[in-house]
This record gives sequence, structure tokens and C-alpha cells, in this order.
Amino acid sequence: MPIEYYIFLCLTLFSIGVIGVLTRRNAIIVFMCIELMLNAVNLLLVAFSKMNYGAAKLISATTTAGIDAQIFVFFIMVVAAAEVSIGLAIIVMMYRNTHSIDINFLNRLKN
Repeated sequence: MPIEYYIFLCLTLFSIGVIGVLTRRNAIIVFMCIELMLNAVNLLLVAFSKMNYGAAKLISATTTAGIDAQIFVFFIMVVAAAEVSIGLAIIVMMYRNTHSIDINFLNRLKN
């Protein structure tokens, strides 16, 4: 499959995520859109890794090229999991105190 298909898919997913973050007020949906953006980047990194590995495999049969992007994907997934767990804990505490998960309500909590 050509790399342009992956780029178009990732661009579409990332754009949907950005639009969701900028337009939604629900904190859970904002977190889902952030995860969508991170997964779009992960997909693009894996696609470029596959492309780089295929080109390096033609040169040498025992190559390890393309593994770097997969390591970055692993770290992005770890950071995303930590971000979601902390973010959901903050949302649960906000809901317990205010009975709302509207992001605009957080502006009223400032001094």
C-alpha cells in the first residue's frame, strides 16, 4: 500500500482530533480527541518505519532500521496511558465537587 494512503488517513484522524479538542466542552470527549491525535501520530510513525525498513531490507538482509519509530510509538502509548489515568482522575474529582464535566466551568475555579 502506498505511503500516501497512510499520510491521508493520519491527517484526517489528526484533523478530527484537533477539531474535537477545539469545539467540544465535555472533558471526556476532549481526552478522547487527544488520544485520537496521538494514535494518528503513532500510525504515521509505524507507516514510516515500515517504509524505512523495506528500503533498508533491499540493501542489507540483516538490518534493524525502522525500529526507532516503533520504540517512539511504545513511549507515546505509555505517556498516553499515564495522561488518561491522571486526566480521568481529575475529571472524577471535578465531577464530585461540581457535578459537571464542562471544561468552561474550570475557568470559574480561578481566584
